[in-house]
Amino acid sequence: MRISVIIPAYTMDRWATLVEAIRSCGEQTLKPDEIIVVIDYNEGLRIRATEEFKDVCVVANQSTKGVSGARNTGVAVASGDIIACLDDDAYAEADWLEKLTLPFADPKVVGVGGWILPHWPDSAPEWFPKTFYWVLGCSYAGLPESNAPIRNAIGANMAIRRKVFELVGGFAEGIGRLNVIPLGCEETEIAIRYTAAYPDERFVMSREAVASQWVPRSRLTWHYFWTRCWSEGLSKAAVAFLAGSDSGLSAERQHLLRAIPREFGQSIRPLFSHPRTAATRMALIVVGTACAGAGFFWGKVVVRQTPVEFSVKDLSMLVDALRMEGGQLWERPGGSPHATEQVDGASGIIEADELPESSKFPK
Repeated sequence: MRISVIIPAYTMDRWATLVEAIRSCGEQTLKPDEIIVVIDYNEGLRIRATEEFKDVCVVANQSTKGVSGARNTGVAVASGDIIACLDDDAYAEADWLEKLTLPFADPKVVGVGGWILPHWPDSAPEWFPKTFYWVLGCSYAGLPESNAPIRNAIGANMAIRRKVFELVGGFAEGIGRLNVIPLGCEETEIAIRYTAAYPDERFVMSREAVASQWVPRSRLTWHYFWTRCWSEGLSKAAVAFLAGSDSGLSAERQHLLRAIPREFGQSIRPLFSHPRTAATRMALIVVGTACAGAGFFWGKVVVRQTPVEFSVKDLSMLVDALRMEGGQLWERPGGSPHATEQVDGASGIIEADELPESSKFPK
């Protein structure tokens, strides 16, 4: 079983964390057969990565700009039977790949979602609700136990059999933006699309396959929190439109009815001993739920007026575009710079002083 690891990257601002992500993949107890870094329309970053990452396949995104197109390019280049994904601002534990691929011993398992821990700039903020760790791109309270079926994995830490892409196409391109609002949920859509076509197969959770996500201080603000919740609601509206509300919102219903009320109830108890912390956590739960709900209902209105358009990439066409005679990778000779990730002003840049000494690299 060959394993390919794909890491999309788009900005020089994450150079230090990209180096850390690649280093962690190279130090696995189960070595990947290849590490593929896909540069998303940033020629300066592609040149530097090509020069400095000698044992890594660096290729320019040949598909639509964004994480879906970058991952599709990576899948087209990859030779593995298993495609593992890690983000450029995350790093994996040494046994990550070993634990992440273990469930594939069951032929009915086509995808595995690992566990994503937040790497805080300082100590863990007790006021931040664990049911909303998804705001930070991390695993959150309420997710199922290991080996339990899940609707979809989180893109920053997941592995999918190559046959998924061969049978139903790549990650959907076109759901990443609704008018001027950036959306996500590409991994949700492909998982729903595949399991609808092949209901006997499944995605499962592996809490033992651990990766950590750098959390910049810019994401620990009220403004980032509510705008991220609003955008997530819009994303769910787009996915529900594409996949149907039953499939598109199944996990969200369980989370809303079980995990969120449980944490809210647990936050009442320390109100007298730690009033500020408990009150802030309760307020975030209420505000986050309200903003996600409002974003979802507004998204439904927008979708009715301007239906979401998306396309599923035929990866065989990308393979042809990325190969030359002799099997050499074709690298894009140029490309336009990619703007820093932003949600209404929150950049998500990891500052140098937020990295431990052992992880500081020149930018």
